[in-house]
Amino acid sequence: MEKHVFGSTGVAVPVLGQGTWQMEEDDRAGAIRALQVGLDLGLTHVDTAELYGYGEVEELVAEALAGRRHEVFLVSKVMPNNATYEGTLQACERSLKRLGTDWLDCYLLHWPGPHPLEDTLRAFERLRTDGKIRSWGVSNFDVDDLEEALAIAGPGRIACNQVLYHLRERYIEHRVLPWCERHGVALVGYSPFGSGDFPEPDSADGRVLAEVARAHGATPRQVALAFLSRKRPLFTIPKASHEAHTRDNAAAARMRLTAEELARLDAAFPPGPAQRDLPVV
Repeated sequence: MEKHVFGSTGVAVPVLGQGTWQMEEDDRAGAIRALQVGLDLGLTHVDTAELYGYGEVEELVAEALAGRRHEVFLVSKVMPNNATYEGTLQACERSLKRLGTDWLDCYLLHWPGPHPLEDTLRAFERLRTDGKIRSWGVSNFDVDDLEEALAIAGPGRIACNQVLYHLRERYIEHRVLPWCERHGVALVGYSPFGSGDFPEPDSADGRVLAEVARAHGATPRQVALAFLSRKRPLFTIPKASHEAHTRDNAAAARMRLTAEELARLDAAFPPGPAQRDLPVV
């Protein structure tokens, strides 16, 4: 499994991880098995949040990771409404309890919210000092938000920014990705299959995707994952609630797209306009 250093943490993390958004809606036993198979295959970057099922998914993740916590780079998130100084400390304690662990490898603010960012980041630093988290980051932050966080925390503190990123949604490549590259911040793409907007085989862009996939004896989804993690500092966290889907995702780590293939995909899936709001789902 290919690994990149995760932002400022100095820790090498698999570029393909496992997301868990909406996993509370899936068959619990199947989802746990899918996560465990992912760990077996090297997908040891596991992402969750207190928002997901309002704690239910963190408990599911705890069951999947039982006895294997030391293998995992575990990430969770605090909801913005909870992200006062004291609220962040308390939310982290609740997440740790549900996850059955003493620490998180990275803790994120889920999106910019109503409370002063200074208070949230001060809580993050307190949690890091206390050993409850090993690093912290943000999610759904555009460049202006990132600049504010950098001004508050200083360089080398923001480990990652987690954002929507799939073939048909490449807005982040205009400004957010270059910012993260300049400042040594990992960029973690969520919903890499588009949450229902994956290219159909008979669409123009879908045909390009299928042709590249055939050249590698791969699936279109594997090609998508390879493209979305094609360079530093990109990581991607597809969700899979079935073992077969997990195995399909993991196989993408072996794929190396050629410069010509990258150019074809770039043309088939243009980044779109730069002057708009950061997309969030």
